[in-house]
Amino acid sequence: MYSFSVPELWVPGAAGSLDQLVERLHRRIAEFAQKHDLAEAAVEVELADGALIAVAAISPEPGFGFVTLCPHGDDPQELVVPIGSIKQIVLGAPEPARSRFGFSLPDAG
Repeated sequence: MYSFSVPELWVPGAAGSLDQLVERLHRRIAEFAQKHDLAEAAVEVELADGALIAVAAISPEPGFGFVTLCPHGDDPQELVVPIGSIKQIVLGAPEPARSRFGFSLPDAG
């Protein structure tokens, strides 16, 4: 399992665009899956309030300090959250019983 934390006093956009952040995050997820010989990685996002969300996708939209998290589940749902509310992102292998909870990377084309 691999996780990285986001500092508490991080100013959105200070080090680059959200597009770059999400692009690099997608690249990191793909590298993690490849390194561990996984078809796909499980990705969980922990928010500042302690909520832990298993996500299928992350989008840099709508921007302006916000990203969209697409959680796993039967009900279609998207969470638009301020980037500063993300405490950490955890990458791991999907649990066998929960293998449908992998992360969908955008098409490379």
